[in-house]
Amino acid sequence: MENTPSIKKKAGFTGSLGFVLAAAGSAVGLGNIWRFPYLAASGGGGLFILVYIVLALTVGFALLTTDIVIGRKTGKNALHAFGEISKKWKFLGILTFIVPALILTYYSVVGGWVTKYLTEYICFNGTEVASDGYFVNFITSDIAPIVFMLIFSAATALIVYGGVEKGIEKFSKIIMPGLVVLILVIAIFVITQSYTDPKTGETRTGLQGMAMYLIPSFEGITVSKFLQIVLDAVCQLFYSLSVSMGIMITYGSYVKKDVNINKSVAQIEIFDTGVAILAGLMIVPAVYIFQGLDGMGQGAGLMFTSLPQVFQSMGTVGNVVAILFFIMVLFAALTSSVSIMEVIVAAGMAKFNKSRHTVALAVFAIFAVLSVVICLGYNVLYFEVDLPNGKAGQQLLDVVDYISNNLLMPIISFLTCILIGWIVGTKWVKEEVKIGAQKFSREGLYNAMIKFVAPALMVIILATALGVDRLIMDWFK
Repeated sequence: MENTPSIKKKAGFTGSLGFVLAAAGSAVGLGNIWRFPYLAASGGGGLFILVYIVLALTVGFALLTTDIVIGRKTGKNALHAFGEISKKWKFLGILTFIVPALILTYYSVVGGWVTKYLTEYICFNGTEVASDGYFVNFITSDIAPIVFMLIFSAATALIVYGGVEKGIEKFSKIIMPGLVVLILVIAIFVITQSYTDPKTGETRTGLQGMAMYLIPSFEGITVSKFLQIVLDAVCQLFYSLSVSMGIMITYGSYVKKDVNINKSVAQIEIFDTGVAILAGLMIVPAVYIFQGLDGMGQGAGLMFTSLPQVFQSMGTVGNVVAILFFIMVLFAALTSSVSIMEVIVAAGMAKFNKSRHTVALAVFAIFAVLSVVICLGYNVLYFEVDLPNGKAGQQLLDVVDYISNNLLMPIISFLTCILIGWIVGTKWVKEEVKIGAQKFSREGLYNAMIKFVAPALMVIILATALGVDRLIMDWFK
């Protein structure tokens, strides 16, 4: 029946559990698995975690609640929801739609990289994957990145093709519990390990790595360093909670009126933050054990360069751990990729009055081509450019990521805060939250965050992304 455009019944989640798991699945993506751990490792360990938890329970709570309420109250997808609130703000829906459209072009590419690594570990012993230059040789090759990107994209499209209840919700109910189990198993295994460095004779244990990760370190922390940790944590909120990219608005439009938004938001926060912290327990101690403090400086390359060497250092059992790890990462990548594609498919269905199946296939075809272009950014279309935020030698994928995450998402968050906090009024949100709950817990906190704190933070993030902070510092010099 879902294939027929004339059917008026709107697709939706069967209940609160389905919504929470789907939303958590969207939130738990590659950003949690590799970005959160390396930010924590470079940001004072437990200090970054503490700052992130505070921000997730305050700013993140306000942004997440707002997106879900906008979706449920308007009953519209991300492209059309803002126009439903106010015709003058229809442009914000367009901006919000652009973000997932940009992200999907390269998320499928990175998902293809994960698929490739998992294939290598399943079919071979992973020795080649751990060799120097393997990752660079793979992403710069002509055909392989495209093939694995298409495999990952097809898997994403297949789930979205199945619809909200039979596709997204069913997939999330199966995958999310499995994801948590895998992370726990690997984390427990890692923290029980030890390794004696043959060069220095130093013995490093998983418990030492866990302590370095969880216990706040204030060594070398200056005011500017602390502010950088705060900014990193705020930026991580975008990745972790899937706010300001239309996903939670679209998912919110599928939520029934009897669902307690208050409770659901808290559950999503707990699930997402818990997985992010567990991912760090799995990755940071592992890298510390086998590579010491030097391994912590790998940054974004941690997952594809440093970790394979860690797995190889584990010996025979390392291949098993690697397979489990990349299965888990693939699960996380798929749940997020599905939510990103769903935003685009939902908008296409409403815009062109076409069936889900037709639009899903069309979106798959269009974005497969666009993702091929991103793949070619490492060979045929290779270039290097310095970005305003100070990052030098960036390629096509990095530029698209910069536009979507560093520019558009802070702008969307800022404008959403202005619309809800100052023009429509927070009462608009509170009324919707109270439909499925007797009261709106953290109501006072919501007011302060959406009207004052969140907009101010977005301005600071945008200024940092544009390099304004560096210009000011240079001027004072």
